[in-house]
Amino acid sequence: MSERTGWERGLSVTADGKRLVGHAGAVLLRKLADRVGLTRGLAGVLPWSRANGWRERAGVLVQLAVAIVLGARSLLEAEHLQLHHQGLFGPAVSDSTMRRVLAGLDEQTLHKIAKVRRRVRRHVWTLLRLRPGGFPFLTVAGRTLTGWIVVDLDATVITSASKKEGAAATFKRTFGFHPLAGWCANTGESLAMELRAGNAGANTVEDHLRVLTACLDQIPHSSQAKLLIRVDGAGATHGLLDHLEALNITRRTVRYTVGWKITDEDEAAIATLPASAWQTSLTQEGELQAGYEIAELTGANTREDWPEGMRGPGRRRSQPAGAGSPTSQLSPDGPTPPRRVPGRRGPTAPRARGTRRTRGVTRRPALHRQRT
Repeated sequence: MSERTGWERGLSVTADGKRLVGHAGAVLLRKLADRVGLTRGLAGVLPWSRANGWRERAGVLVQLAVAIVLGARSLLEAEHLQLHHQGLFGPAVSDSTMRRVLAGLDEQTLHKIAKVRRRVRRHVWTLLRLRPGGFPFLTVAGRTLTGWIVVDLDATVITSASKKEGAAATFKRTFGFHPLAGWCANTGESLAMELRAGNAGANTVEDHLRVLTACLDQIPHSSQAKLLIRVDGAGATHGLLDHLEALNITRRTVRYTVGWKITDEDEAAIATLPASAWQTSLTQEGELQAGYEIAELTGANTREDWPEGMRGPGRRRSQPAGAGSPTSQLSPDGPTPPRRVPGRRGPTAPRARGTRRTRGVTRRPALHRQRT
């Protein structure tokens, strides 16, 4: 590690109320990046110089990441945060310097950075396994998914106040961007992200395949034996599901769960289900969730063109969402399934607000049924 990243030398902790630094959590973030080797790894793939006034690119990127975590929304705000912390981290980096650093990240450099991230992540996950609690595996409906790495693919809308490059009108009638990201639910890490224009489509197969490939590339090979991929309704495409099926090999089991926009055929199938078919759903912790029910729709509405073995559980509220709910827009059988696949994001279920709803289409994890 170079001398410029030795900012913590002489660092001490005091409780006397003098010379305090705001956002003290930034210290832990920066120390983590340095201790696990991220800063050193970035320094090995980014440009460097011995010229006077040269700011080490690795430190600039790490400090920019810390500023974003602290709430910076622009390079100017990132500079202001660094000015506030320059007594701790050293001289602040100007917004123009940060802009030049980002502009110099071409495809080749980004590929090298991805390799550094993958190497550091393998080291960190090894440390997690060695800790007393072991690696953090998810618990769904009261059952721990031991050995499963869970990857969530989801897009979000980021608004823009000006006509920045790539900014466009979004499907939510705002103006900005529509990036697609992949996250490891076990650790909360961002594995990959693709910045897209605001008018990027939701069901774009190519975008999902690129982000998914980048996510899997970031997961250590020793942790890829059992993968669970979770996607919202944007993942209900033949291209993505066929790709997920093809990921199953001898040494790797891949299961998935995707959202589904309900059709008239689905509504008709729901109406035929007897009351005994509906059972009270469970929370993320495995407790009964009053007011929400689940039923198996598989076979009630035939879909021969989707992958074999696909299941279709539906979920609904057992009563309207509230006093002001438009009950006249609910399905003929009363409550309608919500816009979330079961267990997609914990125990909270959305409200039913119309006739077109989303049901879950699930590829059952291997812990319930072994693939034949």
